Amino acid sequence: MDASPQSGVTPGRGGCLGMNNHTVIACHECDLIHRLPLVHPGHVARCSRCSAVLVRPKSNSVERTLALSLTGLILFFIANAFPFLSFSLETEVRETTLLSGVLTLYAQNERAVAGLVLLTIFLIPLVQLSGLLYIFVPLYFGKTARRTPVVFRLIRKLQPWSMMEVFMLGILVSIVKLAKMAEVVPGISLYALLALIFVLAAIAVSIDPHHLWLKWEQSQ
Repeated sequence: MDASPQSGVTPGRGGCLGMNNHTVIACHECDLIHRLPLVHPGHVARCSRCSAVLVRPKSNSVERTLALSLTGLILFFIANAFPFLSFSLETEVRETTLLSGVLTLYAQNERAVAGLVLLTIFLIPLVQLSGLLYIFVPLYFGKTARRTPVVFRLIRKLQPWSMMEVFMLGILVSIVKLAKMAEVVPGISLYALLALIFVLAAIAVSIDPHHLWLKWEQSQ
């Protein structure tokens, strides 16, 4: 569906405003202002000038995002509470966790690398998942949390810095190289981290920002 353009309303780039059961929204690509009626899941609203997608509602977005965020937080704690890898060389067995790997890098005077690993595989995912729960738990019960815009924008800005898939790729390469010298046994943490990567990707797909902003505006 195409939305008819309106003049005289200038929210921020890509922003939207509620007005008489309509949504006034600026095109994310060309900034043309439109007034949209309620768009149901399965339908798409496009800009009448450049045909960019304005709104594509997702069914059960709040419920799915909340369920995936809870799952992600559980997987996050499993990934950090249990052994990540076990190395067996003759009679000696050594286990490592994600945080012990960071501490080892720090002890070897690789402080910049240790800080980067701690930031990208621990702090940023934790902030993302906690922020999502902070927003979507109240939203599930028909309320909106204070500072929702600030928290949501922070989550969006941190998303490119969550690099667990890059870390996982490096671990897999290391396993292949170490397999010739010692027996490497993947721990439950490795599988939890792998599952968490897919959960975070699913969360990014399930979030409906337009619905979130509408709920925030209606609560003001």
